[in-house]
Amino acid sequence: MEPPGLEVTLVALAISLALGGLANWQLRRPVDLRWPIVPWLAVQFVSLAVLLIFGAHLISLLTGHPFGRNVN
Repeated sequence: MEPPGLEVTLVALAISLALGGLANWQLRRPVDLRWPIVPWLAVQFVSLAVLLIFGAHLISLLTGHPFGRNVN
């Protein structure tokens, strides 16, 4: 299985940013106006984690250096 390429990484970053923005907007609304049953704080946390991971992956794709530890 190949690692995700540049296109997949950019799409994942865009989706993560959009979901994080939606979660932030929902958390700032009054409680009675929020969409029910959705744990918005968890959505925001997962979105941030995906953003950090795919951001690091994007940097490794653009620089050519692998992401992770260097064991020599």
